[in-house]
Amino acid sequence: MTARTAGTLHLVGVGPGDPELVTLKAARLLAAVPVIAYPTTGEDSALALEIATPHLNPAAARLPVSIPMSVERGPARAAYDAAAEAILAHLRAGRDVAWLCEGDPLFYGSAMYLIARVGRDAPIAVVPGVTSLTAAAAAVGRPLAARNEMLKILPAPLDDETLRAELAATPAAAIIKVGRHFDRVRGLLAETGHADGAVVVEHATGARQRITRLADFAHDERPYFSTILCYRGDEDWGRP
Repeated sequence: MTARTAGTLHLVGVGPGDPELVTLKAARLLAAVPVIAYPTTGEDSALALEIATPHLNPAAARLPVSIPMSVERGPARAAYDAAAEAILAHLRAGRDVAWLCEGDPLFYGSAMYLIARVGRDAPIAVVPGVTSLTAAAAAVGRPLAARNEMLKILPAPLDDETLRAELAATPAAAIIKVGRHFDRVRGLLAETGHADGAVVVEHATGARQRITRLADFAHDERPYFSTILCYRGDEDWGRP
């Protein structure tokens, strides 16, 4: 057993895009913590930092972590290994660190990789955040599901056979991680009868928010930072 560090790693969910959706607890913590760590990518730079900036301690040290966006997992693993060591150096010196997570830290979030790498040597606290899924539903103003209906959350990179089977068995679904899989997913939704009731929400709650019926997308349009909400059930949401 190694000695526990004096500092604590805080895994902070900063919500889907609107800085006003950062929780009171997260805002209080971000205003005080001395070190801010966050992932950066080639596509959206550092969205979590952009969201959190109005709430940050201006004197806090910043620790950007470049995460390679590649199918191979090796480069990303190496990046998280290096990030964990850099974070632990601060924690061992008694400085708390906040790792910024888009949405919620434990809803398909990057925080899981730090829990595995840092948790043996340092205390970890998790601050939940508003997820992109619930933000998308709020933007559309439509329930995700009703009464006893099942709701399935399906990552778009799943293979066709798996997605087709899962969609066939559910009235309501949310497709996440759409990206380059948009055309393929659109075709599968047409097959399973979900396309007519599908809505695409891009950049939910952010300045670039856009809401579009799936059927209204041109064939050469491919939204990247988006969630697709699908419904083919027959619940009457207007009646209790």
